[in-house]
Amino acid sequence: MALNTQPNLHEPGKRHFRAFSPGDDFYEALIETHRDLTDEQSAMVNARLILLLANHIGDISVLREAMRIAREGVDAPAAGGGQ
Repeated sequence: MALNTQPNLHEPGKRHFRAFSPGDDFYEALIETHRDLTDEQSAMVNARLILLLANHIGDISVLREAMRIAREGVDAPAAGGGQ
């Protein structure tokens, strides 16, 4: 199975007036999940969420492709912390 990078958010049994509405709903729920958390707690929630979703997807090749795409354009820090 290939990684789907096209908009694909939906809620079974629910119809939306606009195609982007499910994405907006997801973003709002994600922001609410992080509300009132410290940076450390927020990072922990993100890590747990990634692992839960990876387990749900289950296909290692899809997960590798997602990680590769997520990493594209993100520069690694210089060796020695830039000093």
